[in-house]
Order: sequence, then structure tokens, then C-alpha cells
Amino acid sequence: QVQLVESGGGLVQPGGSLRLSCGVSGRIFRINSMGWYRQALGKQRELVAAITSGGSANYADFVKGRFTISRDNAKNTVYLQMNSLKPEDTAVYYCNAEVVPRSWARATDYWGQGTQVTVSS
Repeated sequence: QVQLVESGGGLVQPGGSLRLSCGVSGRIFRINSMGWYRQALGKQRELVAAITSGGSANYADFVKGRFTISRDNAKNTVYLQMNSLKPEDTAVYYCNAEVVPRSWARATDYWGQGTQVTVSS
């Protein structure tokens, strides 16, 4: 099985910064894309940022210029550096990874348990 464990959420004032981390462990042959999604109260889950195994990243328009996604393939870890945080960034942030567990197996999406980010004064 594959597990994703997130950390780094919390309470921050508007304009502040947080860094989220997500480590992937378990049966892993290869990790394809990794990403961060978020879900605010009463809203649907939405993509924040994603990154390929080669390091190509894409971002939702609402975080461009403020958030940076990165990954350490040796550690099977993805990060999300969040700067200039706004109250509307308040949400539960979920890590996602597309994992190939064996060389002959197909990729499967896995999710972390979520970490709360609250931006408030």
C-alpha cells in the first residue's frame, strides 16, 4: 500500500507564509505527477498546483506568483511554498500522487488526509 502524509498547515496572518510538505511511502516503483488540491468549506475540491516527475509545474491562476510547488524525487516528497497568503486561501489542502507500485502495474492516484490552512488576523 501507499501512504501520503502531509504536514505544515496552520494559522497564519494575511500576507504571511507557510510551507506544506507531503511524503509518500510504501510500495513505490515510480511516482508520476504530484500535486496539491484544496477544498474550502462548502466548495468543491480544486487544483492548486501540480508537478511532473521531470519538474514541470502548473498552477491555478489564483496562486500564480504567490505559491511554488517543488519535489524531491529522492525523498518522494512534494512541497508547496505559499507566500502572500490571503483569507480566501483558507481551506483543507490535500496532497495527491500518481504512483506506479510495480514496474508492470498501472498508475493509481493516492491522496493524503489533508492539512488545514487558515489565513486570518
